[in-house]
Amino acid sequence: MKILGVDYGSKRVGIAISDEGAKFAFPKTVIVATGDLAENIALLASAEGASVVVMGESVNFGGEDNSVMGAIRSLATDLRERGFEVVLEPEYFSSAEASRFQGEREDIDASAAAVILQRYLDKHQDSR
Repeated sequence: MKILGVDYGSKRVGIAISDEGAKFAFPKTVIVATGDLAENIALLASAEGASVVVMGESVNFGGEDNSVMGAIRSLATDLRERGFEVVLEPEYFSSAEASRFQGEREDIDASAAAVILQRYLDKHQDSR
């Protein structure tokens, strides 16, 4: 079972995918955040055979929503309505961690999505 990872941004959205065994996360692509974002993510997830989408949860250290969290919740709802299981995973420092490994590159958002997805996979390794 593959799982799709999403690092939402108001301009760019990073996408990652797990291996078939859902043990390792890999950067996949970066897509532009447009009005048909949910449809584009749903198409990617379906093409990859993923029925679960792990999205970065953007909250501050006090647990309060950051400015993009409303859009993330809306996107999660849209994906659930399309039949996907959507899980929110804290995204603390995911972009910083990704850039530490690869430096600043255009595909940093996909790498940040892989960081978020890998955190989820590591936490749930025994439950699959």
